[in-house]
Formats: sequence, C-alpha cells, structure tokens
Amino acid sequence: MNALTASAAIASGRVRLANVRQRSLVEAKVRVLVVAALFAFVGLAALIRIAQLGFFEDAPERRSLTEALLPPRGEITDRNGFPLARAFPAYALWYNPKALGEKGSSLVKSPEEVAKALLQIFPDADYNDLVRRLKSDKPSYLRRRVMPEEANRLYALGEPALEFPRENQRYYPQGSLGAHVLGYVDGEGGGHVGMEQVLEKRLLDPAQRGTPIALSIDMRVQGALEDELGRGMMETEAKGAAGVILDVDTGEVVALASLPSFNPNRSDMAYNDLVFNKVTNQVYELGSTFKPFTVAAAIDDGVITDLSVRYPSNRPLAIGGFQIRDSHNFGASLNVPEALIHSSNIVTAQVADKLGGPALKRTMAALGMNERPYIELPARGFPLWPRGTDKNGDWARITTMTVSYGHGIAVTPLHLAAGYSALVNGGIWRPATLYKVDPAHVAAGRRVFKASTSARMRQLLRMIVVDGTGRSANAQGFRVGGKTGSAEKPGGKGGYNRTSLIATFAAAFPMDKPRYVVVAMLDEPKGTAATSFQRTAAWNTGPIVGRLIPRIGPLLGVVPDDSRDIDISDLSPLVGNGKGE
Repeated sequence: MNALTASAAIASGRVRLANVRQRSLVEAKVRVLVVAALFAFVGLAALIRIAQLGFFEDAPERRSLTEALLPPRGEITDRNGFPLARAFPAYALWYNPKALGEKGSSLVKSPEEVAKALLQIFPDADYNDLVRRLKSDKPSYLRRRVMPEEANRLYALGEPALEFPRENQRYYPQGSLGAHVLGYVDGEGGGHVGMEQVLEKRLLDPAQRGTPIALSIDMRVQGALEDELGRGMMETEAKGAAGVILDVDTGEVVALASLPSFNPNRSDMAYNDLVFNKVTNQVYELGSTFKPFTVAAAIDDGVITDLSVRYPSNRPLAIGGFQIRDSHNFGASLNVPEALIHSSNIVTAQVADKLGGPALKRTMAALGMNERPYIELPARGFPLWPRGTDKNGDWARITTMTVSYGHGIAVTPLHLAAGYSALVNGGIWRPATLYKVDPAHVAAGRRVFKASTSARMRQLLRMIVVDGTGRSANAQGFRVGGKTGSAEKPGGKGGYNRTSLIATFAAAFPMDKPRYVVVAMLDEPKGTAATSFQRTAAWNTGPIVGRLIPRIGPLLGVVPDDSRDIDISDLSPLVGNGKGE
C-alpha cells in the first residue's frame, strides 16, 4: 500500500470513529433526557397524588394515623386555658373468674381474703360488694381507674383472676371543682349532666377533639366561690348552698356552684342526688331580692316619679282575707329608698298595686322569669309562674302584691342573676352562657329597663349595702350594691314553713361601673353563734358575698379603690333611721 492509500484509509477511519462518537453522545443525551423525563413524570404524579390526598380525599391511612395521635376525648379548659377535663391512659381492675379455665374459680385465696387485700389498696371500696363480686362466676369491673403504683400492688397479690387492662379514662385535674358545670363521663365513655353531655359530639369528633374547648368559667374564681359557700354552709349548718357569678355585659358564667358537690373522677359516685344542680334546676321563692325589680318597673312605667313620696307602713296590709306584714315596725310611713333599705313588704306591695298586674307581669316575663333559664346545661328547672288571674287573664291583685316581694313565684338562682345583670348594666337582659365569649360577638339581648332607670337602681342598690340590710356585704373599696332576701319555704300551716328559710343575697360590683353580678344562696340555714343566732340573709349570705368579692375582684381586674364610688348624695337626705332585716 503506497503512502497515499494509507493516508486515505487513516482519514476514513477517523471519520467513522468521529461518527460513532457523535452517535454515542447523542444516544447518551437522549437516555439522560428520557430518564429525566421519567423522574419528572413520577415526581409530578406523586405531587398530584399528595395534593389529591391533602385537599380532596381523607385517606384511611392518613386518617387512622391522625386519630391515633389525638386524645380519645377532647379537652375542656377554663377561660384562661387551665385544664378542667382531659383524657389519659390508665389501668382498670377486671375480675376474670375463668382466667385459668372453665372449671372452678381462678382465685388462689378465698374471696374474703382477696377482698381484704383489695381494701388495703383501695380503702374507699365496699368490702361486702367486693366479696359478692369475687364469689360470682360472672366477670366484671372491680375498679375503673387504677394508678400504675396500684397496678403494681395488685400484681404482687399473685391472683390470676385479677386483671388490669389499659384503658383511656376521663380525668378532672381540679377534682370536684366545677363538677356541676362539667358533669362526668361514665364507664362506657358517655358524658352526663354537664358540659360533658352538651359537648359530647364535639369532644369525640376527630376533626375537632384536638382543639381544647374553652368555657367561660374562671377556675380561680370558681374555687373562691365554692370555698366561701362551703364555709357559709358549715357556719349555719345549712342543708345546701348555691352560687353564681355573671359578667353583666356578656352573660358569661364566671363561676357556678351547687353544694354539696360530687367528684366527677368517681363515676360510680356520680349516680346520686349530689349531681342535682341547685343553680339551674331547682326553683325557689327568692323573697325580697325581687323588690328591686318591682321598683324598677314602677320607675320605668312612671308610677314612681318622686322618691320622697311616703307610703303607710305601720300596720299589716289586708287584701282579700290575706295580710301582708313586715318583719319589724319601721314607723308610720316609708318612702321607696327607705322601703328598700329596710326591706318592707308592705310598701313594696303598695307600689306594685299602683303599678298593676299587667305591667309587673310584662317585666317579669321580659326578664325570662316565665321560662327555663337560658344556659347550655341540660338540667334547667321550669319556674312556678303565678296562675292567680282576674277576669281579664291578668294577675289578680293579691298575686301582683305577693310577687312584688318574691312570694308566689319560684325561679332558679340563675334567673335571679340574669335579672340583676339587666337591672345594673343599663337595662339589657342577655342569656347566660358557659362558653367563653368573644367581646366582638356578644349577644344583643333585649331591653327591659330604660338606661336612666338602671342608673337609678344602681344608686338604690348601693344605698342598701351602705345603709340597709346589705351592710354585711360592704367590701371596702369594691362599691358593692345588692339586696337581701329571706323567704320561708312552702309547707306547714298557711302554706309556709316558718322554721325553714331560703336566704339569698344578690349583688353587683363595682356599682359606679358594674361588671359582675354575684348571687349566693343558703338552703335552710340555722341561727348559730357564727350568725349571732340569726337566720336571715343579712346575717349569713351577706357575709358570704362580703368575703367573696375581695377575693375575686383582683382576679377579675377589679381592684379596691376607696377614692371612687357611685354618687348617692341626692338619695341620702331621703333616708331616715330604722331597723334592718
């Protein structure tokens, strides 16, 4: 091969090699593009599926994972976020008589010995009930909530028939505090009585149970209310007590207590009479606490235009064979401020007589006294609305007079608290609520009294505490206003039992700009050394309110201030001296 031929062959080989390299490079680029496109497609498909699951579908896998991370029942808190009810894992004590087979009992020791051993672990258990269950061939729960240390002691007993499976339990960190507000959860996981029953669906809903539900209750205020009511019960040997604190502008229930109470952590102890809520479910004749409603209605209606006008007061008022009396002789005559200060039935009845049955009936209905109390709780008592009517269907004259001072009509303490809120907040009645209220979404309510009438009633209620039957509630610096009420309970001769009283104090503070209403009630208080052997509200529920307000005021943003007060200088000249209730 000559040089020319060899050179041509080399050049041709180089061209082929270049072509091969070019094709390989193109093929490599195509493969990379195909792989990249494949990855992009897979990634895009994954993103689309994720978006589909996130926005359009509730995948069972994702749903079960989310639910597994949620508590089995939602949490309830007070208005400040403190836990009132929450779920937690615990042990239960289960008796399985067939743990070692079908033949014979699985107990190592006798039922009596095992029952005694269980009493060492659970001192509050019933020995006879334990023996009965342990002798039975039926499996059953011996205890629904067992702490880990208790489970260890049970294990050490060495009894195969005693099993302690793990279960989710409802726990109330504050014990019996606010029990009638919260209610309880039974052994099957169902809510009863209080907000546990009201919120049942929401507390169990996976979409909502991860978010705590805030109630209007303030745990600190609730504790103070229960403490002071309990002290009042003990000092007067009363059968029971009830109390409620309302925000006058929103209707929020800041505290609500019915004593004696119960421990919702013991669901087996909840099925008894203690779950009955005296604040919302029991109706009472609340006596003289109704007198301010009568006076306000008369002012609003133009019946009272001059507070200096005097009414006869030195003899019983005879109406249709019935006599209206006062607890004391307050002199020949009283004007309206004096009648409120000394709590005169005789003068209040005369004011109501001038006002008339239709007007007083309208006012009481506007205050909701003819309906069940407005609140979320399931147990709400229906008032005993007067039926004594004349030929026109209005209240008869005697009915009007007795209702004016709180007899012949029975309502719950919550009715009274809502009515006093309207009396002092400018005249607007609002329904009570146990939900924390956004200030921007307060219920509109309805007008019952003119704003000017409400302003006058604030003065009169303050005067009752400064100069009248409410002096024992006059907490220094808090400008308290209010009214006592001591009513005989129905029964006995003449329709009433003179030895059994309902003693009530309805108050508001601070009266120069009211923010809260406080109602305290004692059921059948006795005259004791602590009350100078007196049974009336001036001596027992008045002091409860007088001790309570200084405790709760600073917690609610109301600090004592002796330099401020509501101006009652125009009323002071109208008031003489006299005996109080």
